[in-house]
Amino acid sequence: MSEQVENKPVRVWCDGCYDMVHFGHANSLRQAKALGHYLVVGIHTDEEITKHKGPPVFTAEERYKMVKAIKWVDEVVEGAPYVTTLETLDQYNCDFCVHGDDITVTADGVDTYHLVKKANRYKEVKRTEGVSTTDVLNRMLCMTRQHFYKGDKEYEVEKEHSSVMGQDKAARSPWTGCSQFLPTTKKIIQFSEGIEPKPTDKVVYVAGAFDMFHVGHLDFLEKAHQHGNFLIVGLHTDPVVNRYKGRNFPIMNLHERVLSVLACKYVSEVVIGAPYSVTADLMKHFNVDVVCHGLTPVKMDINGEDPFAVPKLMNKFVIVDSGNKMTTDLLFERILIKRMEFEARNMKKEANELTFIKQVEGQLARIKMEYDASIV
Repeated sequence: MSEQVENKPVRVWCDGCYDMVHFGHANSLRQAKALGHYLVVGIHTDEEITKHKGPPVFTAEERYKMVKAIKWVDEVVEGAPYVTTLETLDQYNCDFCVHGDDITVTADGVDTYHLVKKANRYKEVKRTEGVSTTDVLNRMLCMTRQHFYKGDKEYEVEKEHSSVMGQDKAARSPWTGCSQFLPTTKKIIQFSEGIEPKPTDKVVYVAGAFDMFHVGHLDFLEKAHQHGNFLIVGLHTDPVVNRYKGRNFPIMNLHERVLSVLACKYVSEVVIGAPYSVTADLMKHFNVDVVCHGLTPVKMDINGEDPFAVPKLMNKFVIVDSGNKMTTDLLFERILIKRMEFEARNMKKEANELTFIKQVEGQLARIKMEYDASIV
């Protein structure tokens, strides 16, 4: 934790597009919050993102809502400028800006953080390897099935048929091309609250895939949380999700989905690999008071039985209307409709990053030549 000057809380600034918010975004914000006491997050408009990167998947309002629900975020600034300025930091009383150790550039190839870097009001945190918005888009566009293989390939994400998305060996940018996500217990601990329900708490249980965590999931969890004060989310395994979702779902593997859900401020605990049917043992073990489910149709278990038969029999089952019609399928359709735009977007992003790399390499080469000349 950063030192306090005269007991003044250290205010940290982060900004970005935060499109298709995933656990990589959340991890960056978690690290940023750890450098201070109060985290302010600025989010760019749809127009600014389209100008500099290409069309976002989520609308501005959806992105604002998603970031506000990340448990390390204290305040959200809507419509933040794409290039971070000292005036912006001062306006929101922030001591410094934090960003990951990747590069963000404008449409003209300018480092969006060059002003705060020059003023020494910039700090970096480590980027979460194995995930990015580009990578997630690639998975949805290619719909490779390797990401829910069992055995030694269980959590691999194959980077095939994706040259236009910057994921294969042709992707020369170290930030657009992504490595495999490597889950660890430490990462889960960092995301977890590590608390248990008090005897007086009303425990709510929900279960599902929560794949590609989106605003529909978020609104559902907020409504479910209102039925108690300790929300437990059961996440089904990848093969189970594939059985009832079909095609090549889930897009994100179990460990990735765990982190995405744990980052949500409404969630108290996650059951990793929860049974599809809510059993009496599960209800007793977690002392569940109410089980919630959304308006989506419920598929029967492999034995043909209703997976919510037990909580219904116990009169502890509630249907929750989130008020949001967004589903993973609708999100998938939204991306497919704009596939060509997203592919062009990611090619443009990589081109800008490569241009920036060459500029930096050129500057370093000139400095070295001047240094060598001075020695001679």
